[in-house]
Amino acid sequence: MAANQGERTRRRLSAEERREQLLSVGARLFSESPYDDVWIERVAEIAGVSRGLLYHYFPNKRDFFAAVVERESERMLRMTAAVPGVPVREQLAAGLGAYLEYVRAHAHGYRAFHRADATGDQAVRRVYRKALAAQERQILAALAADPEFGPSFGERTEVRLAVRGWLAFTTAVCLEWLRDPEPSPEQVRDLCARALLGAIAS
Repeated sequence: MAANQGERTRRRLSAEERREQLLSVGARLFSESPYDDVWIERVAEIAGVSRGLLYHYFPNKRDFFAAVVERESERMLRMTAAVPGVPVREQLAAGLGAYLEYVRAHAHGYRAFHRADATGDQAVRRVYRKALAAQERQILAALAADPEFGPSFGERTEVRLAVRGWLAFTTAVCLEWLRDPEPSPEQVRDLCARALLGAIAS
């Protein structure tokens, strides 16, 4: 009797664990449906919490989706952070490898992140564009720190445009790869690496 009761007793989640659980559920739902078709009450239902508790963490759907986008952005930036002193060409393969591991392991979050720009909510779109700008700055900073390219390289307008375009290209490739995972991660990695090096070639 006591054992059965114990099995039915749920471990109380910490505030951070609960927030992470809600964001994980949200990432899945937002990746599967357009923003307007996701009901925050459904998130609470799947997570097994009351609507009141969910609203304690996130005042409204806009704030909730913005938090999903920020969470995925932070993950991507951490996984692709530059390593000081290592040439960009060497880092590119390693960084893309880590990025593709993230895409495959967190497919729902990745799709949800890239749905943000399609929402009609300007606040959510600002969060998404801020996240893309952070990725762009990270790449440009790595180029500037590499003697092969130098500090002034990333200041060139055409280089900034090339990096921005490459991010869009890589996103399109990864979203298609999630639909059709036949190419190996190594093939996708090499494709994206060649595209960046070609785009920034002087």
